[in-house]
Amino acid sequence: MVVSFVIVAYNAQNNISNLFECLKKQTYPKDKIEVILVDGNSVDETKKLMLEFSKSHEFRRIIVLDNPKRTLPCGWNVALAEVQGDVIVRIDAHATMSEDFIEKNVYHIQQGKDICCGKVLSILDKAHHWGKTVNLAENSMFGGSAASFRRAEQPGFVSTGAFAMYRKSVFDSVGSYDERLARTEDNEMHYRMKKAGYRFFYDPEIITKRQTRSSFSKLIKQKYLNGYWIGLTMGVQPRCFSLYHFVPLAFLLGIIITTMLALFGLWHLAALLWSMYALVAVAMAIVSVGTSTDTSWYCVLLPFMFLALHVGYGLGTLIGLIKLPWWKKRFLV
Repeated sequence: MVVSFVIVAYNAQNNISNLFECLKKQTYPKDKIEVILVDGNSVDETKKLMLEFSKSHEFRRIIVLDNPKRTLPCGWNVALAEVQGDVIVRIDAHATMSEDFIEKNVYHIQQGKDICCGKVLSILDKAHHWGKTVNLAENSMFGGSAASFRRAEQPGFVSTGAFAMYRKSVFDSVGSYDERLARTEDNEMHYRMKKAGYRFFYDPEIITKRQTRSSFSKLIKQKYLNGYWIGLTMGVQPRCFSLYHFVPLAFLLGIIITTMLALFGLWHLAALLWSMYALVAVAMAIVSVGTSTDTSWYCVLLPFMFLALHVGYGLGTLIGLIKLPWWKKRFLV
C-alpha cells in the first residue's frame, strides 16, 4: 500500500526539520512512501529545507509544490491534485510522530477502515515555567478540548480526528477542501465525510505531538481566530460544529447579560455565574496540576488563564457572527 504523506507549511523553518527526521525513522517501507511538500510562499528557509529534503533517495517520491494562495485548504488541494498513493496522511509542520505512526495507521486501513487517527499530545517548544503552565492550560479538557483524539484511552470510532490517514477514495468521493475557510476546513471536510457514511477509527497507540504556543498571547490569538472562523463558517455549513464549540460564546453572552442586569441592581445572576465558573475553573486547575509531573508556582494562574482562553474564543465567535453577513456577500455570492 503506497502512502502519500502531505506537509503544507508556511514559515516553518524552526519545526519542519524535526518532522523530516520523524519521516526518516518510520518503520514503514520508505519505497512505499511518497512525500508531498507544499510551501505557502514562505519568507524564511522553509522551502529551502524542503528542497534539501527532496534530494533524499530512500523514499518512493518527494515533490515540492507551491501554494500561492498560502492558506491551508488551498495547500491541501494543491497536494491532493498530485497524490499517487492509496492512502493520504496529513501532518502539520509543527508536529512530530512516533516511529510506527505510518505502520500502525496502515494496519487499520488494511483491516477495512477508511479513516484512522490517533492521540494528539501538546508539547512545549521551550521548557520554561510559564510555558509549562500554558501547556497545562492547553492540555486541560477545560482549557483545550474535550475531543476524543486528545485524551481517549480506548480504541474505537470517534466523531473526528487530527493528523489522520484517509483512503484516497474518501477524497475522490467527497471532493476537495473549501478554500474559503482559513481555519475550519477540517470541520467542514469531516462533516462531508461523515455525511457520506465514512467513520473515524481512533487508536490511542498512534501518537503524534504538536507544539503548544509557549507564549500565552499567541495561544489567546489562536483561540480567538478559532472562534472567529467558527462564526464565519456558520454561513457555509453550520452542521459541521457540535454544541461544545459554542460554549465559550454562551459564557461570554452570559457575562454580558448578567453584568448589564447587575448595573440595574439585579446582581444575583452575575454572582451565581461567577461563583460557578470560579468553582469549576479552580477544580479543573487542581486536576491539571494533579495529572502533571512538572509544575511550578505559575499554576496558581491557571483559573485566570482558563478565563482568558474562554473569553477570547467566545469573543472570536461573536465577532465572526457579526461579520458573517458582509463575509457572505464577499465570498458566498
